[in-house]
Amino acid sequence: MNLTLFDLDNTLLAGDSDFEWAQFLIEQGVLDREVYEARNNEFYAQYKCGTLDIREFLDFQLKPLSRHPRHVLDEWHAEFMRSKILPIIRRPARDLVERHRGDICAIITATNSFVTAPIAREFGIGHLIATEPAHVGGEFTGDVTGTPCFREGKITCLEQWLAARGQTLKSFARSSFYSDSLNDLPLLERVTHPVAVDPDDTLRAHAVRHGWKLLSLAD
Repeated sequence: MNLTLFDLDNTLLAGDSDFEWAQFLIEQGVLDREVYEARNNEFYAQYKCGTLDIREFLDFQLKPLSRHPRHVLDEWHAEFMRSKILPIIRRPARDLVERHRGDICAIITATNSFVTAPIAREFGIGHLIATEPAHVGGEFTGDVTGTPCFREGKITCLEQWLAARGQTLKSFARSSFYSDSLNDLPLLERVTHPVAVDPDDTLRAHAVRHGWKLLSLAD
């Protein structure tokens, strides 16, 4: 039995769904452009260079969810999928997922599950391990539940998910993880087959040094 894990942003997607969701809300006039666009760009730059404070970012990203009813958020998300996400799903990414259909597959992402669950469904991937926004009665509170699924937190979230299934990473003859980011080095180092996908410079250097597979999903 094989386990295959996919990072989402800038791996299966040719872009970042967290960043694009905030931009979408700005374009819809839900968030103030002057206030939020600069912060969104700042957080994205921090993420790319490995200095992101995940708690600070989640406060920025999840608070807007608490200001609107869930049915309204769902309507916005449907348009977000059409206008922002479908255009950045590449054919090679879909083909990669198809090649692993016989495996237990999961997307594991720092981006919250409200944003990412419909994207996982679009890929036909039944398992999603993501940062979980807190909610009461189906409405978001603006807080996070449990450990953010980021850096070492991805290992924690994966272990919790596997434990709920009565498994560990050692339950699998082969475990693969596809990612683009230096932030995923902790988990990449835990699987038997790490794959660097169109990686940033830090991850590329690490992958070359350790003989990891390099893959491009660019069209």
